[in-house]
Amino acid sequence: MLFIEICVGSSCHLKGAPRIVELLKEKIEKEQLENDIILTGAFCSGRCNRVGVTITVGEDVYTGITPEMIGEFWEKTIVPALRKVKEEQACPNV
Repeated sequence: MLFIEICVGSSCHLKGAPRIVELLKEKIEKEQLENDIILTGAFCSGRCNRVGVTITVGEDVYTGITPEMIGEFWEKTIVPALRKVKEEQACPNV
């Protein structure tokens, strides 16, 4: 299971967090990954940036993510992280 946490604190909320949540939910549903990804929110990740939202994927924290970046963020960050989690679950002793 891959955990994705989106900061929805006041600063990130103003910088697009609700739209990012919506976009990620759409991608998760489109790819039928509801049983593989848990999408949650946090009131403040404490990593405010001038631009964008803070998103934690697994144990890795990414700052400055905007709604316009979600397609690329999905492909370059979330898909590989999900692949890694699935591989670790398939071979837990490796």
